[in-house]
Amino acid sequence: MSAQSQPRLSPEEYLALDRAAEIRSEYYDGHMYSMAGASPRHVLILTNLSGELRQTLKQGPCRVYAAELRLRVHPDRLYTYPDINVVCGELELADDQKDTALNATVLVEVLSPSTESHDRGFKFAHYRHIDSLREYVLVWQSEPRIEIYRRQQSGEWLLSEVTGLDAACRFDSLGCQIPLSEIYAYVSFDPQP
Repeated sequence: MSAQSQPRLSPEEYLALDRAAEIRSEYYDGHMYSMAGASPRHVLILTNLSGELRQTLKQGPCRVYAAELRLRVHPDRLYTYPDINVVCGELELADDQKDTALNATVLVEVLSPSTESHDRGFKFAHYRHIDSLREYVLVWQSEPRIEIYRRQQSGEWLLSEVTGLDAACRFDSLGCQIPLSEIYAYVSFDPQP
């Protein structure tokens, strides 16, 4: 993501601009950042995972929102668009426009070379302050590998990792697991050097 040349914006100014724009932008500390387009592999993995989660969770209290639902992480500083936002229970919205969520249970980011360090560092540092968040999931594009950070009762975050197409990703807060073979269905991986 890159900063657009502009004066400092209030969150209200950002929301007005973002709602009117054709291209989504994230907001941090007074500045808008245009979001880059995604690769076909990124979109396929995102579609597979959101579809599997929706199918698995459709009878319960959790709902899956993929890519287009804005998330307010901090009212004065940070608004983002996670790849997947799962909300369990009633969706809490920031205002009467009904396009900005407040209460994520699980957040998923599909890692791209241009966003990996941002997703791992900056976003996760801020996402950890969402009281409702229980799991943060990073999905690799280059190989069948998923990292899951789970909030412990102590408030600490514990990392677990699953790899290989014969493994399954367990979502403790959702009470389900999804086979990596389904998450990565139809995905071709580049040969490793």
